[in-house]
Amino acid sequence: MEAETDVLVVGAGPVGLALACALLQHGVTVRVIDKAAGPATTSRANFVHARGSEVLDRLDALGNLPEESVRAMTITTYAGDRPMMRIRFGDPGLGTAAPPMVISQARVEAHLRERLAELGGRPEWGAALAGFQQDSDGVTAVLGDGRTVRAGWLAGCDGTGSAVRKLAGIGFPGVKVSERFLLVDGRLDPGSGSGLDRSGTSGWTHADGVLGAMPMPGEQWRLLAYDAAFSADKPSEEEIAERVRQILPERTGLPGIRLHDVTWASLFSVHRRLADAYRDGRVLLAGDAAHVHAPFGGQGMLTGLGDAENLAWKLALVVHGVADGAAAERLLDTYQAERRPLATAVLRGSTAATKVNIAGSPLGRFLRDQVLVRVFNQAWIQRWTTYTTSQLWVSYRRGPLGRPRVGLFGGRGRKPRPGDRIGDLVCRRPDGRRTRLHAELRGRWAVLGDGIECDAAFEAARQRLGDRVARLHTDGTAAAPTDGTAASPAAGPALLVRPDAHLACKGGPADLTRWLARWLDGALA
Repeated sequence: MEAETDVLVVGAGPVGLALACALLQHGVTVRVIDKAAGPATTSRANFVHARGSEVLDRLDALGNLPEESVRAMTITTYAGDRPMMRIRFGDPGLGTAAPPMVISQARVEAHLRERLAELGGRPEWGAALAGFQQDSDGVTAVLGDGRTVRAGWLAGCDGTGSAVRKLAGIGFPGVKVSERFLLVDGRLDPGSGSGLDRSGTSGWTHADGVLGAMPMPGEQWRLLAYDAAFSADKPSEEEIAERVRQILPERTGLPGIRLHDVTWASLFSVHRRLADAYRDGRVLLAGDAAHVHAPFGGQGMLTGLGDAENLAWKLALVVHGVADGAAAERLLDTYQAERRPLATAVLRGSTAATKVNIAGSPLGRFLRDQVLVRVFNQAWIQRWTTYTTSQLWVSYRRGPLGRPRVGLFGGRGRKPRPGDRIGDLVCRRPDGRRTRLHAELRGRWAVLGDGIECDAAFEAARQRLGDRVARLHTDGTAAAPTDGTAASPAAGPALLVRPDAHLACKGGPADLTRWLARWLDGALA
């Protein structure tokens, strides 16, 4: 049966929309379905770290989100009205022009839908996945209304309760990490003399549980409170909001603080889960369908966007037949090999952060409120925190695509090395016009470097990748300060940069040809 679309994406949240946009940039046909009646209007996730902004930029979906966002880059922790710790976030030389943003997930999704429309796609709302069968040539999906869709590949981006994952029989083991958190979006009147302002997030430690207040666009605030004592069964939004109103003055020590104009309220417990596999034949998982963890650190949407971008360029090579047969299988298997270890690390870190924040024993509170406060007031710890949560540090150097045999593909020597992220460098096109590296990676690869050898390397890449590879020359100027992994390659071998801004390989034309042959033909396996 002939496929109606190359890829059927299930889920029109940020991950599904990002995957669809990336695939369309690569010239892959996509159909997006979602069981919801329409787009979500509530904020849900509300922080996009710098790497997430980079992904949106490479999708050409960033738009004016930075201008819409709130630049609240500090977290101040209080014990009552006494400030104990202030963490200042910033860019500690990570080589990015894309800022972290406090912005509603609904706004991120809106920008992705606009970009999807520009690329010729649209989500189909009210279209649930009821079942599917896969064979050697594709997947036949059955929708809730009985319609069938024939696709080459099926991508499950449908969240923690993923129908795709369940129907594929992929295990999703995990544990419960915490009891109930209350979450409310609304307006705050902090009362006189409170010192509470919108320059950053405020948090309060309390014997009954922590409470945090983060400024949001439109004069809104996001309130998050741990409240294991709240035992209402399936409470309404108003009941949740009323409980937050009750505990606000108790936890903050601000008798005049008042919550009003609530736009959203929710209740959740923290679970940690990781899919046994990201792929089953022609079925693939991304985002919360593959991993779920605590909201601390703002890693959920960030990790999902990275999944989508990593998967898109690999799936595009397979769909276009550039990688075929055994090579296609091996290339798609690198998706899990590169992304699942990162999810494991994120789950570990967010679980640790949750346990610290909900510590209830006297010893746990002492360690949090006395020991960790002093540690996190150190400037170098704050830089490390920014570096860690940004995910700009992510490298696939130890993965299969970045772990070459000795002497092949530039695996030794100076940074950057295969698998490392390349910063958003200022470079030049062959006609001399200045551009940014990441702006050229919108559905394309890039060969970056100067000289005859680099020109020959570009021609070698074009022979395998066609017109979806850009030729760029170094400019000697970075778009932002760079660290070791994002070092500006002002001189040296040609760099073959993947569409997700990670280094594929470096060297001359023979090196690029060997790397492409290994992963697109299965040679040198």
